[in-house]
Amino acid sequence: MPILRLIIYQPQAHYRIPFTFQRRHTYPIPPYSTIIGFLCNACGIDDQKKEIDVNQNKIRPYEIIKELKISIAGRFEAKITEMIWFRNLSKEAHVGTYGEINNRKKNGQVGHIGGQAPMKIDVLENVELIIYLYHNEKDKLEFLENLLKDPKERLQVLHIGRAEDWIVYKGISIIDENNFEIKRQDGRYPYFFWTPEKIFSPQNNNTLNWNNFDGLVYNLTTFSSIKNYESHFNHTGQREYKYIRAKLNDGKIINTECLFDKELNIPVFLADFNQSKGVHNG
Repeated sequence: MPILRLIIYQPQAHYRIPFTFQRRHTYPIPPYSTIIGFLCNACGIDDQKKEIDVNQNKIRPYEIIKELKISIAGRFEAKITEMIWFRNLSKEAHVGTYGEINNRKKNGQVGHIGGQAPMKIDVLENVELIIYLYHNEKDKLEFLENLLKDPKERLQVLHIGRAEDWIVYKGISIIDENNFEIKRQDGRYPYFFWTPEKIFSPQNNNTLNWNNFDGLVYNLTTFSSIKNYESHFNHTGQREYKYIRAKLNDGKIINTECLFDKELNIPVFLADFNQSKGVHNG
């Protein structure tokens, strides 16, 4: 039962709740699609069919990522609200700002095209994330571990959330089955957890009951494909997402057995993405 554990620190982070606009709210921990995007960035996946040569073998990193079961936990020290400028690049916004389409001067200064308006955004301070990645083939996890430790293939600076939400690794290690156990240990843990509706158990334990977990229910995005990718090859194009149902749990775990990381003494909830449904455009 090999599991790759990532412990990550972020000075600041914003994991946007997609249906908030006037004030941009943040989840307390990133959704699955954000972590999947982070892995794709670290592995240099600008094309889902990309291959990497390893000992004269061709390996597709995205196929490994698609096979993962992922658990996400995290906490933060404080939440602040910042004011930012939100830009609108429509012709109407430009005319509203400068008076005519061919003008870019206002109050004697040249400005950006389009218009802009102030917007509030919630930002988390001093974030700690604990991410577990399960795969039943240890060599594939080791391949992924090497790409994360030495991200020479990366597309951008490693971040989770916004492009400016850089990360610092506090630990990356593959944990074997002796470091995990299934038990009931009621308590309030100092982390937020995503508890997915379909929790994968590497030890074939089927005693978990989703109804025993507290938390608000969300439809969380998971894996995505880029619309019409073969016609434009733009990895930042419009995405179509799958999603799963999960509860945002604030650390109260009672009335059920869970998979526990014995070293950190926290529960682990591995999401089974084979249960993903539907498509969202984003």
